[in-house]
Amino acid sequence: MAAVLVIEDSPLILKILGHMFRRTPAYEAVFCASMLEAEILLDSAEHFVAAVVDLNLPDAPHGEAVDLVLKHRVPCIVLSGNQDEQRREELLLKGVVDYVFKESQQSYDYVFHLLGRLSKNTQIKILIADDSSATRTFISQCLKAQRYQLLQAENGQQALALLEQHPDVRLLITDYNMPQMDGIELVKHLRHEQQRKKLSIIALSAENESYISARFIKHGADDFLRKPFFPEELHIRVMHCLERQELIEQLYQLAHCDALTGLFNRRHFFNHAPALLKQAHDAQQSVCVAMLDIDFFKRVNDNYGHDVGDVVIQRFANLLQENFQDALLARLGGEEFALLVLNQSASSLAAELDDLREQCALIEYGQSGAPELSYSAGVCAQGADIDELLKGADELLYDAKQAGRGRCCY
Repeated sequence: MAAVLVIEDSPLILKILGHMFRRTPAYEAVFCASMLEAEILLDSAEHFVAAVVDLNLPDAPHGEAVDLVLKHRVPCIVLSGNQDEQRREELLLKGVVDYVFKESQQSYDYVFHLLGRLSKNTQIKILIADDSSATRTFISQCLKAQRYQLLQAENGQQALALLEQHPDVRLLITDYNMPQMDGIELVKHLRHEQQRKKLSIIALSAENESYISARFIKHGADDFLRKPFFPEELHIRVMHCLERQELIEQLYQLAHCDALTGLFNRRHFFNHAPALLKQAHDAQQSVCVAMLDIDFFKRVNDNYGHDVGDVVIQRFANLLQENFQDALLARLGGEEFALLVLNQSASSLAAELDDLREQCALIEYGQSGAPELSYSAGVCAQGADIDELLKGADELLYDAKQAGRGRCCY
């Protein structure tokens, strides 16, 4: 559980925040009502992932508690009852996570949203491409408070090299005017030549021509920001880009993954199998498709209930995933699974599946004394396309069942 320091003297605000922390088990709040108490806590061995700080405390009326928290390198979210824009700007430039005005329940919801983002941001890499070292430094300082992992490039070519070295970069912030390769050429290359669809891109420019923003967006940038910009605006646009990306990933998961097991679903299997077949054909590799079915699964549901049946399916899926990490693996429905592997013979895959049956028998489910789990399988390596391969594997699976189950036919 992550510890969050809350420095607040208002009983009402403390009551609201206390209630919200109790509803959010990922965080444990440590409350104090003065800067003196906060100093003692920050000097202790306690590690705080963030601090929520009232700007005006009885013993720190001018925001001294914020400076104290920043001095200890703890991400600081400022709460204030005063909508002072100049003060807000000063604090954001100092490096606070955000300045939140105490005006409604939405304000406190936003504080918890920021806490959640801080946890995620430590795993997110952002690449800043700009030929101005001052601009790169300014952007880095703006985003440093949000706990992102930051990389810097001086031009488009260097940005491409860094993206090759760090394929897990989630967001690119690129300037327009750069030597060797400008921002628009960089975006075009990434979107059209490298087909990097999952990378979010925010473009920057100090030029006044409106067509520059249009060109960036047309070629695949997700957002555009004109220089000079305020740190808060950059922070919000970065956060919105990443959250839009996360939402798309969630929608992809819902569309392509089985909710019960986390494996790919039928749609994903049929969408991606043709590309793997073409890859194997081009490389002159063999292709095998296996169909697997848990034996007597209806008895599990009838004797122990559908909840236990779900556990069986989940544990069987985990077993397959652990042993076939390089394969295209999917749950086609019910207790039926499909497996596509490259560069392996049918006899070799069948032998591997037979060996795996011993591990399947060790899966625990239901009550003590429940019969051992087993499965039948059919493996086919002959077919012009995925439909023929699956049909062949399905027929062989039927043969395995007719022969008494608990075996693999190929």
